[in-house]
Amino acid sequence: MSPEKEFVKEITNRDEDSSQWYVDVIRKAEMADYSPVRGSMVIRPYGYAIWEAMKAGLDRRIKETGHQNAYFPLFIPESLLQKEADHVEGFAPEVAWITKGGNETLAEPLAVRPTSEAIICSMYSKWIQSYRDLPVLINQWANVVRWEKVTRPFLRTTEFLWQEGHTAHRTNEEAQEEVLKMLEVYQDFVENDMAIPVVLGRKTEREKFAGAHSTYSIEALMQDGKALQAGTSHNLAQHFAKVFDITFLDEDSQLKYVHQTSWGVSTRLVGALIMVHGDNRGLKIPPKLAPIQVVIVPITPKKAKEMVLTKAYELKSALSHAGIRVHLDSREEYSPGYKYNDWEMRGVPLRLEVGPRDIENNQVVLVRRDTGEKIFAGIQDLDTAIAQLLKDIQDNMLAMASGFLETNSFSAATLEEMENIILEKRGFVYAWWCGSEECELEAKERMAATIRNIPLNQEAARVKAPNVAKCVHCGKEAEEVAIFARAY
Repeated sequence: MSPEKEFVKEITNRDEDSSQWYVDVIRKAEMADYSPVRGSMVIRPYGYAIWEAMKAGLDRRIKETGHQNAYFPLFIPESLLQKEADHVEGFAPEVAWITKGGNETLAEPLAVRPTSEAIICSMYSKWIQSYRDLPVLINQWANVVRWEKVTRPFLRTTEFLWQEGHTAHRTNEEAQEEVLKMLEVYQDFVENDMAIPVVLGRKTEREKFAGAHSTYSIEALMQDGKALQAGTSHNLAQHFAKVFDITFLDEDSQLKYVHQTSWGVSTRLVGALIMVHGDNRGLKIPPKLAPIQVVIVPITPKKAKEMVLTKAYELKSALSHAGIRVHLDSREEYSPGYKYNDWEMRGVPLRLEVGPRDIENNQVVLVRRDTGEKIFAGIQDLDTAIAQLLKDIQDNMLAMASGFLETNSFSAATLEEMENIILEKRGFVYAWWCGSEECELEAKERMAATIRNIPLNQEAARVKAPNVAKCVHCGKEAEEVAIFARAY
C-alpha cells in the first residue's frame, strides 16, 4: 500500500465513529497527547499554536472593551471557598484539595482553583471602597482544575486553560450591560475568527452557573449533531458581594454592595474547531487561526532540484514579508504526495506547489483545503492573490458551518416529535417551553437532551419553532422558545 493511502487509513471514518475520529485527528495532527496524569493532556506545539492564535484574538477584543489582565493565585483556602455555599455545592465533586505541604499537614486545606470567584472576591473587598473605584474590569488567563470523571482531549479534561473575566459595577444595569457585551465579544470571535456560527441565549435556572443570578451562553453545533457550550457570561448580581462584603460608598453617602459579573471561554474551543470543520482527511483550520496559512511543497526532480528550491525560498520570503504565515516543506525523505496528506491532515488552508514546469510558466499551483480546488496563479502579485484566497476560504468555512447549522435545526410541537429528531437526526430542536423544571427534566430523562439556552433573539427563534405557543411537554401556554439538544 502506498504511504499516501496508509496515511489516511490511520484515521477512523468520522461517519462510522465520530469519537474515535476526533481522537485520531488530534493524535495524527500532533495537537495533543495523553499525559501520565489521569484525565490531563499535553498540548503539543501545533495544538498550542492554535490556542495562542485564539488567545491573541480574544485578548485583543477583551482589552478593546476596557478590561485589563491580572493574575490571581492557583490555590484557594478552604475557608474562602466555603463562604459561598451554592458555589461550593456546585463544584464540590470536582474540587482537588491539597492537604500537605512538603512533609507537613496544612493547617487549612487548599483548593486548586476550579474557578476564581472566591479568591478574586476576597481581593475586591480590599480594593473597592468608593464609587470612584468602580467599575473594576479585570480578566485573567490561567489554568484551572476540575476532577472530571469522564474526560476527552480539549473538550473536558482535569486541567485546562481558559480566560475568566471578573468585573464589579455600581448598578445591576451596568452589570447586565457588561454580561451581554462580553457575550457578543465571544460571538464576534467565534463567528469571525473560528468561522463557527453560534446562538446567543439565557440558560435555565437549572443550567445556570452555581451562585449566579443568571447565565448566558453561546451554543455551537458540532458535525455529529451534538451541541457545545462555547462560552458563558454570568450576572452574579450581589450574591458574592454580600458573602465577601464587597461594599462601596456611593455618591449619596450610602454604603452599597457592588454588582458583579464573570465570563469565560476555554481550550474546549480547540475541540469545537476540530469537530465543526474537520473531515476524514483531518483538520480544517480557518486562515485567521492557522499557525501556517500557506505551505509550500516544492516538486524537485534531481536535475532541477536546486532551481526549484531557490524559487521556493524566494516565494517563502516574499509571502512572509507580505504578512502571510508560510512554511516551506523541504524534507527530502518524504514524497510530495505524503506531504500533501500531511499538511491536509494539519488543516493548512492553502498549499502552494511549485516545480520546474511551473517556474517555466511563471506560475504556481494553489490547492484549497476547504474545497480541494486547484488554482493556477501567476508568480507576479502572488501575495495579493493569496491574501484574497485566504479571505475567501475564511468566508466559505463560515458559510459551510452556517449551512450545516441551518440544515440541522428542527422544530417540535410535542416531546414525541422531539424524541424522534434527537434519536434519529440530533441537531438543535426549537420548541416552546413553559418554564417548568419538570418539563425541562422530562426531555433529559427521555432522550438525554437538555435546554441549551433560551435564544435572546426570540423573534428569530419563533420562526424556527412550531406556530402553537404551547409547551412541548405539558401543552400549557408558553412565552419563550428554547433550544433542546444533546451536548458535550
